[in-house]
Amino acid sequence: MSDVYAARRGLLRDRCSAAGNAAALITRPANVRYLAGAAPSGAVLLVGPSEDVLFCSKTPTGDADEGRLDERLRVSVLTAPGADPAVAAGDLAASVRADSLAVEEHHLTVARHRALRSVAPKTRLADLGFSVEQQRLVKDEEEIACLRIAAEIADQALGELLESILVGRTERHLALELERRLVDHGADGPAFPTSVGTGPNSGRSRHRPSDRRVEEGDFLTASLGANYRGYRCEIGRTFVIGTSPADWQIELYDLVFAAQRAGREALVPGAAYRDVDHAARSVLDSAGYGEALAPWTGHGVGLEIDEDPQLAPTAMGKLDACVPVTVEPGVHLPGRGGVRIDDTLVVRPEADGGPELLTITTKELLAL
Repeated sequence: MSDVYAARRGLLRDRCSAAGNAAALITRPANVRYLAGAAPSGAVLLVGPSEDVLFCSKTPTGDADEGRLDERLRVSVLTAPGADPAVAAGDLAASVRADSLAVEEHHLTVARHRALRSVAPKTRLADLGFSVEQQRLVKDEEEIACLRIAAEIADQALGELLESILVGRTERHLALELERRLVDHGADGPAFPTSVGTGPNSGRSRHRPSDRRVEEGDFLTASLGANYRGYRCEIGRTFVIGTSPADWQIELYDLVFAAQRAGREALVPGAAYRDVDHAARSVLDSAGYGEALAPWTGHGVGLEIDEDPQLAPTAMGKLDACVPVTVEPGVHLPGRGGVRIDDTLVVRPEADGGPELLTITTKELLAL
């Protein structure tokens, strides 16, 4: 993997050089991890003209939360109390007479920006923009393998829960059990706070689990994901509890399922982000649920659970192969509940079989 990280930093270095910047300061944790292999708390990465250095306040431990650091990367551990790694990086850039330093203005605080100017007054600070995030869009097969394992873990956790007795248990209890099962099956932790919604709470996007108890006839929606070696997936499913579904539940479920399928089928290299969104959204909009829809029907996943691309009506850009995304349309009817169906997939060309479905738990409307 050292070669992979070095190649990523080399690509960034070339982009910086082409823009007239001698070095780049990376402060966003996910970007640090992408380029260095690990992101100890508070660490920053200086990608210099001749050497790359990770600055941190303590020696990297190598645990799962931090990641596995590129062994060939120089590490500078700051021993002075309260020392700012970003300021130390700026000081080094100034000492090697870097005439310009690209920084992540979307992440750098005003205070840090001022501190950098004070230690490197002759160094021009430029905006790196979202260059690293754009590099992260297309995943290599190693990254996709981590996402595939994360999806398998999430499928296992959800599948085991469905085999247990659910009536009478609270949303909060079920969410905690799902997160425990994720860890039991090898996850470093949940990819995001697990959501379980029942009855009138079902179908809400990122619903915060409450003490409401599961009742017969409820819709139950579960949205969860596993974090495996820093890579995060997402799955969402809807079920009926304890009895055969009512007619309105079947009708609503079939509609959301059709929308989700339309979105999945639109995932081809070259498809516009907004066209994928439209494929799913139009199914629900034509049925009269347009006002109840979320601002997006999917998003990218990777080292963060919500990253580019955004599959939304006004999103600009087109899909590339090997970009993992979610397709997650849903409808919530106030006072009654609703349906969410969410999968993580990898965009693949038709010659390779089309979009690769990572989350494979059944989408049949089961009565549990």
